[in-house]
Amino acid sequence: MVAFGKKLKERSIQEWQEYYINYKLMKKKVKQYGRQIEVGSLDRRHVLKDFSRMLDHQIEKIALFMLEQQGLLSSRLQKLREWHDALQDEPDISQISELREAYRSVGQDLLKLLLFIDTNAIGIRKILKKFDKRFGYRFTNYYVKTRADHPYSQLQQVFRHVGLGAVVGAISRNLHELQNNEGSYLSIYDQPVIPLQDPVVDSIKNAVDRLTRSTNFLNFMAQHALIMQDEDLLMIPQDEQADQEEGRYHFMSLLLNLVNTFLYMVNTYIIVPTADDYSMSLGAAATVCGVVIGAMAVAQLFSSVYFSAWSNKSYFKPLIFSSIVLFFGNLLYALAYDFNSLALLLIGRLFCGFGSARAVNRRYISDCVPLKIRMQASAGFVSASALGMACGPALAGLLQTDFKISNVTFNQDTLPGWVMAIAWLMYLVWLAISFREPKREPEETHTSQESNSGDQDGNMEKGLKDQLLLAQEETEHDEEDDGDGSEESADDSRKPANSFVAAYKLLTPSVKVQLLIYFMLKYAMEILLSESSVVTTYYFGWSMSSVSIFLFCLGLTVLPVNLVVGSYISNMFEDRQILLASEIMVCIGILLSFHVVIPYTVPQYVISGFIMFVSAEVLEGVNLSLLSRVMSSRLSRGTYNGGLLSTEAGTIARVIADATITLAGFLGQSVLLNVTLLPSFIICVGSIVATCFTYNSLY
Repeated sequence: MVAFGKKLKERSIQEWQEYYINYKLMKKKVKQYGRQIEVGSLDRRHVLKDFSRMLDHQIEKIALFMLEQQGLLSSRLQKLREWHDALQDEPDISQISELREAYRSVGQDLLKLLLFIDTNAIGIRKILKKFDKRFGYRFTNYYVKTRADHPYSQLQQVFRHVGLGAVVGAISRNLHELQNNEGSYLSIYDQPVIPLQDPVVDSIKNAVDRLTRSTNFLNFMAQHALIMQDEDLLMIPQDEQADQEEGRYHFMSLLLNLVNTFLYMVNTYIIVPTADDYSMSLGAAATVCGVVIGAMAVAQLFSSVYFSAWSNKSYFKPLIFSSIVLFFGNLLYALAYDFNSLALLLIGRLFCGFGSARAVNRRYISDCVPLKIRMQASAGFVSASALGMACGPALAGLLQTDFKISNVTFNQDTLPGWVMAIAWLMYLVWLAISFREPKREPEETHTSQESNSGDQDGNMEKGLKDQLLLAQEETEHDEEDDGDGSEESADDSRKPANSFVAAYKLLTPSVKVQLLIYFMLKYAMEILLSESSVVTTYYFGWSMSSVSIFLFCLGLTVLPVNLVVGSYISNMFEDRQILLASEIMVCIGILLSFHVVIPYTVPQYVISGFIMFVSAEVLEGVNLSLLSRVMSSRLSRGTYNGGLLSTEAGTIARVIADATITLAGFLGQSVLLNVTLLPSFIICVGSIVATCFTYNSLY
């Protein structure tokens, strides 16, 4: 197997050789830094400063050459524009044909420039990855963030191909006008839905799509969902990937996954306003609501694993199983009232947890949704979760009735179970009728598909594929670049983790801190939500409707908060700054929630609750955004993936939080609030200290 540096040299455009990133020099410098640090002749800060300066110089060289080439292309297009204007006055079919070929020639040269950009982008990612791996830093995140967001950023020229859009647009528009060549000049702006059937334009579009790095709200929401993307899949050429996805994507199946996400979140939170009343009606203490609510999370610890493994083979069967289990779980929850059985109530909630198919929902989006709409689908996943979280308590507030049919009771305690049972039954029927199991092709077919794929533009098309595949070879050649020559080691480095222990070993210190932060925020949010009915009834005498409205208002903040953070705040500050500020605000919210002043007032509880919840939402979005970028690529696939690890961390936090509420209940409701908030405060302070220590050591 050939190392990345040799591939880079072989496939670079020879006349532009001096303008490529000097990957060999950079790699040699990284090794030199390692030796100097070992003997103590250099300190860490000097290494970071010197390496940043070298990389800045390389990127400046690339960016200035790109601008020069863009200028040459623009000059050629300007001359063609003058020729085009002359032909509008005196159309000539032969000259129109020559003009079309001239525009295509410019398109071919633009494609070469795009290949140049892509190759250098891969080289930059590769050397940053190698630096992090050699020294154990998370330098990549710091470097890209500080350079990409700067108003004079040259890195944007490479990763966001600034200015090329106008060149692409000029070529596309003029070729579209010349397509019918008989005096009919139709603009792409007048008929945007009509695709231009030209192989050069198609190739340019594919190359541009590959280079695009989205930084808008949808990207932030997608990272919030922590839908991991396999690096190997990202580097498959666009036309080949589109063929693979054609038989896998089905809009109705995607919609069914999003509805499953929505219903499950409704199912989780619909019982929160009434769980304490239901517990007391069965002869238990009000604080047993913590066990009732947490039982679902306990079961989810196990269901997440087997659903993640099941999704390796099927999506339809796990969703069917999930719907059936959730139907019976809600049925048992509703019948527990007439059987006067707390055990039946808990079994029902356990069944609901065993039906959690969120791992399948995430996996379907990452595996089956085309790349061009994956951001929207991922944002839809987050939106469906947020909407379900808000609608659950709101729906509970509407179920204010009490009647019997054939000795079966329907009241505010049982109706959430009956309503969700009917909802899951209807969903099951819809699922059975409309879901389409995606086609699964063995990985071995990729090579043959590539070799047999059509090639309308000869060597240029082949060059595009070869250059785009360079990124795929990054991971494949990591071990060879380090000089160990072990093919087996390189293959092993690509395998997904096969256990929780193996997955844990792949976590860097910064990732572990981020999982701790995720644990903390889920713990704090679960304490706030699960004990809200008990606390507000004890201190303020709130009715179930008032609790439902409060929780509904909390849930409604999720999407606006993520919109503000994803569209504005993340563009103004570094992620680590937002991370630390959010942790501090969560800590302030927890402190303000303590009952230290008599009497405990509604404004204090509501304001502190909103500060805690909104800050935790901001923290969750930024934290998962960072996790999605820094987790090992081996955690992007397989059963024990990054999404499963984050889900398990959050679920464990919820289980412990709900258990804390129940145990604190034995001390009495008068101290419940402070006793449950104290662990939240301690964990929050610990996460802040860990964050400061980790990022100070890395930067």
